Amino acid sequence: MDKLITIILAAGYGKRMKSKLPKVLHKVSGVPMIQHVVDLANEIGTDETVCVVGHGRELVESALANQNIEFAVQEVQLGTGHAVKSAQAFIDEGLVLVLFGDAPLLSASTLKAFITNHKNGKYKASLISTFFDDPTGYGRIVRDQEGNFDRIIEHKDASEDQKRIGEINSGIGLFDASILMDALDALKNNNSQGEYYLTDVFEYVKEKHGKVDAFVIKDAYEVMGINDRMALAEAEKYHQDLIKKHWMREGVTLISPESIYIEKYVTIGQDTIIEQGTMLKGSTVIGEDCHIGPFSEVIDTKIGNEVKVKHSTLTDSSVDDRTVVGPYAYLRPKSNVGKDCKIGDFVEVKNSTIGDSTKISHLTYVGDGKVGKNVNLGCGVVFVNYDGVNKHLTEIEDDVFVGCNTNLIAPVKVGKEAYIAAGSTITQDVPEKALGIARERQVNKTDWSNKYLKKK
Repeated sequence: MDKLITIILAAGYGKRMKSKLPKVLHKVSGVPMIQHVVDLANEIGTDETVCVVGHGRELVESALANQNIEFAVQEVQLGTGHAVKSAQAFIDEGLVLVLFGDAPLLSASTLKAFITNHKNGKYKASLISTFFDDPTGYGRIVRDQEGNFDRIIEHKDASEDQKRIGEINSGIGLFDASILMDALDALKNNNSQGEYYLTDVFEYVKEKHGKVDAFVIKDAYEVMGINDRMALAEAEKYHQDLIKKHWMREGVTLISPESIYIEKYVTIGQDTIIEQGTMLKGSTVIGEDCHIGPFSEVIDTKIGNEVKVKHSTLTDSSVDDRTVVGPYAYLRPKSNVGKDCKIGDFVEVKNSTIGDSTKISHLTYVGDGKVGKNVNLGCGVVFVNYDGVNKHLTEIEDDVFVGCNTNLIAPVKVGKEAYIAAGSTITQDVPEKALGIARERQVNKTDWSNKYLKKK
């Protein structure tokens, strides 16, 4: 079985993007374009992936850190052929696939078919082509009378008849390694730009080594290169459509799908309903039979089965089965909520564990807390966790009832089955089954209002 080396070209500046960020790090469906291409290389079974970096190399290498990727440096950008030559040290045997870091929409199925066609046809080099309604600016595929690949002609060099050709070169290529090395060594830069073009390799291979094929794909979006913000928005729309169609085919209901945003690495269980205006981001995992939205944002959060989330924000947290969140709740990072809980309106939870069957119905802040099972936190309860320097833990054990407008001054612990009287400010531990009361004794001043009004 042939070894497969994938070279991803990601050294370009991307002037038209008008950005301080390297072009390939701009995101489509929440993932940098270059990561889409690396994922694709992994999906087709690449044995070795080499990323050619140049402009913003430190940022690109950092974005791809801890992945099985080699880096080659193109110190000066002198064309696509020069970029591939920069990776020559990694080319030894087998097949070499050249992809572009700013073309994130190519599918694995298309690429697998392309590779299979190359092998079955015993081609020495292959490229992917497609048809554009307006091919202006693209190199055209010229075919012979039998319909076989003849050559690539650049737009500026094309005759009027050739400019009417709709088939264009995507730049994506597949080569026998030894033949590619020979062709790269023979590359010349005798053009107006003084650059070395990978497109020249195909004509050289055809003349010196044998058959070259242009593999036509139907969906031109797959080879779309992202050069500016308008193209980025177009790619985003296309990719979002793919993602949403996938999940609907998997048994997920999307209400007003055009208003919903789902990033690439999100997973959603069967019979879950996602309502309009909802954004699902990062590595979010949603179970079956859930109801998420409307207008909720869920980021890097794991949600169990039969969970309801309405008008709420959840970040880097977990919510177990049958729990209800919202409306207008906020789960901040490291919040872990158990089964059959209620996190109600205007409740904020941060860095806390909430036990099963606990109810936090409204207007409450739980920060740096450990809350047991079957606890009731009344309206207006505040975990006072910060002393101005350090954060402190509030621990509430099982079956505790905390009355409304209670301040729990951490560090503090409330034992099992204890009660806290409404309006209390608790500064000391409350033992099991005790009633904690921490408020001034009420004093009623008789006939006070009459005297006050006379003075006023």
